[in-house]
Amino acid sequence: MAETKKQGEPHRLQYHFTPPSKWMNDPNGMVYHKGEYHLFYQHNPGGTTWGPMHWGHAISKDMVSWEHLPIALFPDENGTIFSGSAVIDENNTSGLGTKANPPMVAIYTYHNEKLEKAGRTDYQTQGLAFSLDNGRTWKKYDKNPVLKNPGIRDFRDPKVSWNEKAGQWVMTLAVLDHIEFYGSKNLTEWTKLSEFGKNSGAHGGVWECPDLFPLKVNGQEKWVLLVSINPGGPNKGSATQYFLGDFDGKTFKNDNPEQTTFWVDYGTDNYAGVTWDNIPKSDGRRLFLGWMSNWLYANEVPTGTWRSANTLPRELKLVQTPEGIRLVSEPVKELQKLRVNTTTLKAQPVSGPLDLSSQYKLNSPLQELDLNLDVSQAQEITVRFSNTKGEHLDVGYSVSRKEMFIDRTKAGKIDFKDTFPGRHTAPLTLENGKLNLHLFLDVASVEVFANGGRAVMTDIFFPNEDFTKVELISSGPVQLLESKAYKMKPSMKSASGLTMGAK
Repeated sequence: MAETKKQGEPHRLQYHFTPPSKWMNDPNGMVYHKGEYHLFYQHNPGGTTWGPMHWGHAISKDMVSWEHLPIALFPDENGTIFSGSAVIDENNTSGLGTKANPPMVAIYTYHNEKLEKAGRTDYQTQGLAFSLDNGRTWKKYDKNPVLKNPGIRDFRDPKVSWNEKAGQWVMTLAVLDHIEFYGSKNLTEWTKLSEFGKNSGAHGGVWECPDLFPLKVNGQEKWVLLVSINPGGPNKGSATQYFLGDFDGKTFKNDNPEQTTFWVDYGTDNYAGVTWDNIPKSDGRRLFLGWMSNWLYANEVPTGTWRSANTLPRELKLVQTPEGIRLVSEPVKELQKLRVNTTTLKAQPVSGPLDLSSQYKLNSPLQELDLNLDVSQAQEITVRFSNTKGEHLDVGYSVSRKEMFIDRTKAGKIDFKDTFPGRHTAPLTLENGKLNLHLFLDVASVEVFANGGRAVMTDIFFPNEDFTKVELISSGPVQLLESKAYKMKPSMKSASGLTMGAK
């Protein structure tokens, strides 16, 4: 059945992943196997705020339509189940399956609240569980934890992948203010390899949810290290930074000066994002998903029976720019199946407001806009989404400041937390005054990919009535070049029982 906005759920997103009910945060254990994208996630089945963490579970054939499955992992005597990753142990290095039926292995952080309350520092350890039926049922490893804590308060979020050059599994682990790398031949015994980051990048908060993977650019392989940080993001609160460099199977070497900071997304609502493991080589993409919220207000957003959504799935790439190599992200092509009609916007000048809704009947709260603009003679261009209550969300570009922005100060409910309203910005330098804004509007979120994903912003908002009007508002002469608009349909989601899992 299609996900619909139920009574009391006016902000339930229509083509983004949301939990059936209760609390959700970080995406976990993202792995592809036998035609299915597995998504696990931090989940509190007992309430709509952060609490005792479990791993929720859903599967998809296309990252667009999702089937909710029973809870995969429950807390046990070692603690609650914090973030982590999953791999397919194709060669059965762990001995937990067979060569004919290799196990799906989840590696996650145990958080032992009793030890934390007792004043201990070693309350986070790494545990392991495995499945022999494509993630439907799980068994905890009988010798957990597989990696004990050396006495560090923040010791968590293992992202594991097979490293061909080193001939072993490599774990990327967030440790307080840096990353530690561990190696293993069998997923159950781990040896520390190296550290990175104590003096690199942003350090406004604790480091979390890392990911490490190679991408090609200019015919050469470069390694990307993602590190989420809370707080300390570019527009306050939580956000995800990245590093570019080389990894020899043991040590990460940063290509850029230590204090250089790059951000995956400049919006306030893309955090803890990681990538899917085991994507077939015939596909070749590096596919990413983030949690669409911010720890500044995640527990207070006005959604009632459920809290939080995920970003749209994105493809990550490296591109050569005048400033150097940069990571860009673009929405996955599978989202095109949600388009229900296509409107071509003709080239025309924009001076003042241009009402696209009345000219092209763009009156849906679910829209994809692919706008091409020449702003070389302008001061600013704004895409305004609004409703009949006078509420509006502004997305735009300031030519003089060379920055993209999202302004949600008048976008509806903002009084639930004083850290929520704001005007958020992202640096973007144009070439020849040409601006492409690829926007995805859902009933309570907007994601903007500018100029091929060179600047990306994600923000949530909570209008008291759906936004069904869209205008272009210019300061100075703007030329709208031929563009496209698409009405989007809700994605399909089906639910099954949500109580089974590994205790």
